[in-house]
Amino acid sequence: MLNRNDKRNYFRMMVNADVSILINDPESGRELQGICRDLSATGMAIDIDEPLEMGTLLHLRLESTNASIASLEANAKVVRCSQEGDDQYQIGVLFLELN
Repeated sequence: MLNRNDKRNYFRMMVNADVSILINDPESGRELQGICRDLSATGMAIDIDEPLEMGTLLHLRLESTNASIASLEANAKVVRCSQEGDDQYQIGVLFLELN
């Protein structure tokens, strides 16, 4: 499903797919799992179970369920983090580089 918010320059596609998140921090190198909720040409919204600070650099991988479509890999930066419930957060990420 596509929708358009007048404040945005790109269409956002509603998604409900697992995404792997690697925090690009040499000291941490932690990997998290999240659920991609929406996707656009410039970023995505992801549900996770812990907060991340704005500006945190990430490497994301969204597996394709179609053999003819490549999985999405991207370097991204956290631009928003909001608490959605007990131990539930949604982050907004801006793509820095798509692989």
